[in-house]
Amino acid sequence: MSQQAIILMILVLVIVLLNIHSFYLFYKDKQLSKTGAYRISEKRLLSSSLLLGGIGALWAMRSFRHKTKHAKFIWLVPLSAVITTVVVVCLLFPILQELKLQVLV
Repeated sequence: MSQQAIILMILVLVIVLLNIHSFYLFYKDKQLSKTGAYRISEKRLLSSSLLLGGIGALWAMRSFRHKTKHAKFIWLVPLSAVITTVVVVCLLFPILQELKLQVLV
């Protein structure tokens, strides 16, 4: 496997970690909302989503039914999930092409 493929795989791993972090932020905010404690700001939740954590944020929104009535979350989180998916596919495509070529050789 080439050095470029390894770097791309590391980037994909970083994006996976960003999504786990985003999922956790939405989960934690939902738990805090139940107790009336200090909450995670909407700005931070949206930022984590827009910084390639969109898949985790969308998954958390749907799983915990959290922030599902706020217009900016209804539009921005799914959009960020699409952007995240496109970025991951673009990063994985060269790796898959390289693996395919190695299998054929």
